Amino acid sequence: MNVNESCCVLFLYHSLCSLSSACSGFAVQEIQTDHETILKINAAGQIMQCSAAMDVLFVMDGSYSVGKGGFERSRHCVLKLCEALDIGPDMVRVGVLLFSSSPRLEISLDSYGSREELRKRIKKIQYRGGSTQTGLALKYVLKKGFPSRHNSTVPRVVVLLSDGKSQGAVQLAASELKQTGVSLFAVGLRYPRWEELHSLASIPTESHVFFAEHVLDAVNGLCTALTAASACSAVPSGCRVESYPCVQKTLETVKELQGSFMCWKGTRGYFPYTSLCPYYRYTNAYKPFPTVCHRTVCSDPCDSQPCQNGGTCVSEGLGKYHCECPTGYGSDPSCAPLLTLDCSVDMLFLVESSSALTLEGFLRFKSFLKRFVQAVLTSEAPVKVGLAQYSAEARVEARLGQYRDPVKLAQAVEALRYQSREAKTGEALRYVTRHGFQSSPVYADVQDDLPRVLVLLTGTPSADAVVEPAKYARDREVFIIGIAPDRMKAEVNNITGNPQRTITFMPPFLACCLGQAVDLVFVLDASGNVGKDNFVHLQDFVRSVSVQFDVNRDVAQLGLVVFGRRPVTVFQLDGHASGSAVLAAVSKAPFLGGRASTGSALLHVHSHSLTVGRGARPGVAKAVVVLTDGSGAEDAAVPAQQLRDSGAAVFVVGTGDTQHDGLVRIAGSEDHVIVVPSYEDLKYSEDVLVQLVCADAKKTVDPCRPNPCMNDGVCVLSNRSYRCDCQGWEGPHCETRARRLPSRGDLPRAARQRSPQHLYREQRRGHVGRLQ
Repeated sequence: MNVNESCCVLFLYHSLCSLSSACSGFAVQEIQTDHETILKINAAGQIMQCSAAMDVLFVMDGSYSVGKGGFERSRHCVLKLCEALDIGPDMVRVGVLLFSSSPRLEISLDSYGSREELRKRIKKIQYRGGSTQTGLALKYVLKKGFPSRHNSTVPRVVVLLSDGKSQGAVQLAASELKQTGVSLFAVGLRYPRWEELHSLASIPTESHVFFAEHVLDAVNGLCTALTAASACSAVPSGCRVESYPCVQKTLETVKELQGSFMCWKGTRGYFPYTSLCPYYRYTNAYKPFPTVCHRTVCSDPCDSQPCQNGGTCVSEGLGKYHCECPTGYGSDPSCAPLLTLDCSVDMLFLVESSSALTLEGFLRFKSFLKRFVQAVLTSEAPVKVGLAQYSAEARVEARLGQYRDPVKLAQAVEALRYQSREAKTGEALRYVTRHGFQSSPVYADVQDDLPRVLVLLTGTPSADAVVEPAKYARDREVFIIGIAPDRMKAEVNNITGNPQRTITFMPPFLACCLGQAVDLVFVLDASGNVGKDNFVHLQDFVRSVSVQFDVNRDVAQLGLVVFGRRPVTVFQLDGHASGSAVLAAVSKAPFLGGRASTGSALLHVHSHSLTVGRGARPGVAKAVVVLTDGSGAEDAAVPAQQLRDSGAAVFVVGTGDTQHDGLVRIAGSEDHVIVVPSYEDLKYSEDVLVQLVCADAKKTVDPCRPNPCMNDGVCVLSNRSYRCDCQGWEGPHCETRARRLPSRGDLPRAARQRSPQHLYREQRRGHVGRLQ
């Protein structure tokens, strides 16, 4: 029989259960999961929508104190807040005022009638710099910000996005604005001065002040406050408004006296005049600002503890959740075993580990064994399992029944080490027949006489004869099941003695995205906080995950970036055309040390990895996997959003005591985040990550996201494909500078460029003429 990787475990299971009357059959739990229809909701804020007639004016701080980075966070927050508003001429009208030294109305309230048009215009607003004249901006709003509409009773809302470090009078302008009936919200940027923002905001102030870095909180809080003020009804049914104590922090410079030293002050007569001078040190410290927050919360579906067998429930919003299952319980939504192997047999796995198979093939066999253990075995199953591997020699790595716990057994599989010598399958069959099935008596006076099953996993032809050793094993009542590539069917049939016990596959074995194109970039934290020893675990994780993809130019392309304070590209997406080459290159990834900046790494991936010039393929699913301990991720939310906006899915694997909310802001979705307690436990999340990436890669892809056109070319969709409109450039992706620029009859001819030598000769002739 020939099967693909998704059926291999099940066929092996059927084969085992049909060997003897000792097997009472199997039970399959039917699962129906439509991954395409699962709502991915991170928080109540993402499902809240304000639909009412209302005018909302965003007042954005574009001063030097905010900086370019703070301004980008401000714009991102505005775009997210607009997603929660039902924008239309007769519903929510939105305007934008940008201020620094002076205010300027960028978007009037009646400019755009759709959310998409508004988004495009907001993205074009440019950072200006200058002083922070918040008072002038609020005065402008008071006079010209809200032109009358047909119904003058509609609620008016101002959302101020600033760091609260105003230069000039601001309190009077804010007070006058609020007295006219305007609701004033304040959203802090960078390290804001919270006291000022609270003094400017409407009452109750704790319901009108938010933080731009916590975008979902800001969206939630805005909709909650608007609902409480009867401006709209944005709280979903089944949810409720709650108050809870919270702390808003800012970064301030603290002046500390370190001591005194002798300093010269002048002279008095013939003697110097000295005295003790204080010595100060200036340090940055976080200053807490305790307050009370109001948020809409929805009932948690995990409260009913739906996950069985120690599975961890992860909430996805209203009525949605998923279970992170422990090893031994497969991929069932509730962590129930998919298959129950009720067979009293002794089963020994014999795995090839030869140089001809390559390390990549060996790792794929290990991946298959772990999948089988997770999907089939339980601690209560009567089957006893052993492990052996071979190349030039065979060796029993785990005796039959040594590990009854599936977790321990999976760890034993993980501990198998590649031998890299020639494959002598015949000698291995003889060896395990004699030494692999020796087990202790079940009771003192009763010998273990269970059916003996040998499962052979091989990928290359044997270097010695196999017919006689296989007959030797079968004559001693060893049932042999063979798993091998389709090209080895004849040899494996000679070993098993029965074609029904031969399972063949088409290489590559167990590639999760077999035939599914994907451009996947791994981003590894190589900072000092991770440490050199733990960085090795990250490399092992990437190697084990990469073998489950069909790496070549047409299917899966893998790239690798490591980062400390700065990112380094280890290899680009088109750097290696085979899985073996990827494995070797991952081993050479450098450990950088220093502090981590995840935001810089994601910006690097956006501009240097997921581009056509660096190997990315238009129309192919893009995915970025970030492995981090969470430190240095404070600047990563906006770059991660840029990646997602460009069409790339972002997945985060966090290790240790990480800030979960920070990881969710990077991934953009709760179900794109995997958290493991330690670096040693990373290997147990390999399959989970692969399943997430593969499911996302099967979605419909927009060939213009990310933009495949270089040098500011515009991507235009055309007949289910795309084309690039270039300006001053040529080629399919605007990659070549145009040889001649388009000319117009009314333009003057360009002056001929003269060389420096020609100019020198002209100047020399003129000098000689003047002398004559």
